[in-house]
Amino acid sequence: MSRPLRADAQRNRARVLEVAAETFAAEGLSVPVHEIARRAGVGTGTVSRHFPTKESLFQAILLGRMEQLVRQAAELAEREGAAEGFFAFFSLMVEEGAANRGLVDALAGAGFDVGAVAAESRYDVMGAWGGLLAGAQRSGAIRADADIADVKALLTGCIDRERKAADPVARARMLAIVREGLRA
Repeated sequence: MSRPLRADAQRNRARVLEVAAETFAAEGLSVPVHEIARRAGVGTGTVSRHFPTKESLFQAILLGRMEQLVRQAAELAEREGAAEGFFAFFSLMVEEGAANRGLVDALAGAGFDVGAVAAESRYDVMGAWGGLLAGAQRSGAIRADADIADVKALLTGCIDRERKAADPVARARMLAIVREGLRA
């Protein structure tokens, strides 16, 4: 049985997670652990005690965000209805992708096995999104021949459009194109 962390260890762990989340979001997964430790104001040993590998550090961040996204998908479906919930979640994911390179890298499978991490339903973003898609299709709002792989490809295209620099006008245009293209 493990002991609870001391207060200073809890603060260090929280600081490492905060800095790592910001760094991975801004710069992607290629940032070395020693750079995250430096930015967090701790030694690499402190990071290693909490997160033995870079993958375990990113996994802790990713799981928290994925759990939030699954909850948001459910909330949008309940609040907005099937079709509008789907499109609201699509927009959310495009915005997330534009702001969070680490998440995009992980969902694209770049050096991280997101499928293994998302085995539990509370982390299964694509499963939650697939549920939104199925509900929107049952309601007749989205074309029946679209599948989650199509949706993921459309998401990738929208995110790639802003890879070099944020462009809210282009993002809005891309979202309008996706909305029209998926309508039944």
